[in-house]
Amino acid sequence: MGPDPAVAAVRVAVRRALGELPAGMPVLVACSGGADSLALAAATAFEAPRAGRRAGGVTVDHRLQEGSGHVAQTVVRAMRELGLDPAESVAVTVTGPGGPENAARRARYAALDEAARRAGAAVLLGHTLDDQAETVLLGLARGSGARSLAGMPPRFQRGEICYMRPLLGLERAITRRACRAMGLTPWDDPHNEDPAYTRVRLRREVMPALEKALGPGVAAALARTARLLRDDAEALDALAERARSEVTGDDGALDAAALGELPRAVRTRVLRGAAVEAGSPAGTLAAVHVEELDRLITDWRGQRHVDLPGGVRALRRYGKLLFRRGEIAADGRGR
Repeated sequence: MGPDPAVAAVRVAVRRALGELPAGMPVLVACSGGADSLALAAATAFEAPRAGRRAGGVTVDHRLQEGSGHVAQTVVRAMRELGLDPAESVAVTVTGPGGPENAARRARYAALDEAARRAGAAVLLGHTLDDQAETVLLGLARGSGARSLAGMPPRFQRGEICYMRPLLGLERAITRRACRAMGLTPWDDPHNEDPAYTRVRLRREVMPALEKALGPGVAAALARTARLLRDDAEALDALAERARSEVTGDDGALDAAALGELPRAVRTRVLRGAAVEAGSPAGTLAAVHVEELDRLITDWRGQRHVDLPGGVRALRRYGKLLFRRGEIAADGRGR
């Protein structure tokens, strides 16, 4: 008799993801102890040795709740019992701009990056189809563009570290069923029930309301939309990358006239990429900032400059768009 269907579904998803990595590359499972990442950890511990790979796990202790250290050690013990080696906990300090969720995310990824570098491994994340649907809805609510509505990619790079989301095509309910079938007890983070967080309200209130009004399958439809938009966004990003090299001078400034001839979807991507390269944080550089940059190209009326997050200032001068960090000289009005 074969494994439970939910267990089999998670294992197949992990097997496919492992098959995309270079032969012999180790993997680390980022495991919070919740049902999604715990099911991922169990499936990886099963599949990795069969694929000739070492598999370890890491849990990040954000130290935002009393007793978080004890929870982290419980997760480490569970990962070791599954057969993941090494299995470790990394404590981080959550500080910085952008609110607690963004600060926690930055700290978490920094810890995962370091653990992956030490192990020479790729990192597996436990995001599911439901997480993808919620991400798309958040993007819609914020009035974001195609890149944001494309949701989370199944695979991405942070420097030299490869990250993968094997479970992005599976519903959250499947991971819970898989944990029950394997006799695993997930840890339910109290933050995941706190209505102070937008994503929690979306999960508990908005998604059920959409299912009631529109019928079942809303999450899958949103995830499918993300996949389709990702194809479009990647094509436009590639066009923008080529266009940016063509409109950038030897001094690093952008040719305003050449930018003005580009389609808006390409031009705004060029502007955003240039702003991020100049030091404006991608996480806080919003559509309204890019729109103001675009006005320097398409609606130029002698505007003085545009201030961007991260202390970056953009100004148009002698037909060129320049990006500066810090104070701009008093004569930086532009011509």
